[in-house]
Amino acid sequence: MRYVWAILGLISVAIGIAGIVLPLVPTVPMMILAAFFFARSSERLHNWLLSHPTFGPPIQDWQQRGAISAKGKRIATLSIAVVFGISLILGLRPLILLIQAVTLGAVLTFIWSRPSS
Repeated sequence: MRYVWAILGLISVAIGIAGIVLPLVPTVPMMILAAFFFARSSERLHNWLLSHPTFGPPIQDWQQRGAISAKGKRIATLSIAVVFGISLILGLRPLILLIQAVTLGAVLTFIWSRPSS
């Protein structure tokens, strides 16, 4: 089972790295997921991820306090606004826009209800 967790962790890291250059692909959540998988499979990979200068601090903030950085909150909010704006520009059906607004509103509520790191 440790191999399955390790493979899932490596896949999560790969998706997270892709998220650095691909818009709308979440980087930090994928790295948090990778830390979860590595904690169950490889102490070495888990320690590497937690001590990484870029990915380590947001993961530790999340694990210790459930915190999201203020910068991360602003970037998430801007991304969500852009996505919803694109939907409006494309003229999606009102029902689709309503579903999207409710879903994205719930996501924003969750993000902004978390403590800041």
